[in-house]
Amino acid sequence: MENHDGPMTLSQLSAAVGCPTGSLHRIMRFLNHNGIFKKELNLSKSQDLESFYYSQTALSRLLTRDKMGPFVLVQAGPPSQSAGLTAKDLKSGKGSGVQNINAPSEDIFWNMFEVDPAFYKLFQKFLASHAKIATTTVINYCPKAFEGIRCLVDVGGHEGIGIGMLVKAFPWIRGINFDLPNVIAGASPIDGVEHVAGNMFESVPKADAVMLMWILHDWSDDLCVDILKKCKEAIPADTGKVIIVDAIIDEEGGDEYTGARLAMDMTIMSATIKGKERTDKEWAQLLNIAGFSRHTIKHMKAIESD
Repeated sequence: MENHDGPMTLSQLSAAVGCPTGSLHRIMRFLNHNGIFKKELNLSKSQDLESFYYSQTALSRLLTRDKMGPFVLVQAGPPSQSAGLTAKDLKSGKGSGVQNINAPSEDIFWNMFEVDPAFYKLFQKFLASHAKIATTTVINYCPKAFEGIRCLVDVGGHEGIGIGMLVKAFPWIRGINFDLPNVIAGASPIDGVEHVAGNMFESVPKADAVMLMWILHDWSDDLCVDILKKCKEAIPADTGKVIIVDAIIDEEGGDEYTGARLAMDMTIMSATIKGKERTDKEWAQLLNIAGFSRHTIKHMKAIESD
């Protein structure tokens, strides 16, 4: 429907996606009920399934390939679903979920990537779309955070989508995209950005500021402190800053996004065992242990649709 000009009937959708109309009717009935698509009467047709057509909604537009679509496919994939089968690991807290994080090393990607290249490719698409959404939000909500920064390192920046957007929005910044060697090997050239391979547990390139976007929630408190200490070593003692883009859990109350944050915490727990979304108090404790004397929190709504 993303590539179709206007609403589509069930038979048109069936032909486009290769799904039998009987099964597709049931799927679309469920999606319509949940507000993902809108079912409307087609007055030009007789009273059968073709009497209706389906149109996009704000939710369905959010699930397109350039937004959250890859995330849904990653979550629905067999490797991610297998994480839900590790109940004994969740109970003990001693397992590794679907991720090998027993010790920091160059092999810190999910184990599934090594045996499922297609899933790795899909995950990279998710990271790219997620980076676009998150970085756009950061640019809109926090432009002052980048004032005075001449060089910015994006730690775990994957193929450089996020840092590329920041350099374009704030052209006085020279960007460094820092990630593992196998990731950097597949990164394309980006104006104003230098791709640097390395390991954040060993060292981080020197810069005026370091950014960690959706990185720390994958790791235990101890490993987060290790990462933060390496970031602190990379920036000037008097003027440097570390910019963290991550979720903050509300223990009580909350807003319309609290449910999504709590659901993400469950996803992180099943996928990594030791990773987690954190409260503002937990963030403050991590930063204090890592040696940071002060911090500022800026709340943002990172998922918005047209």
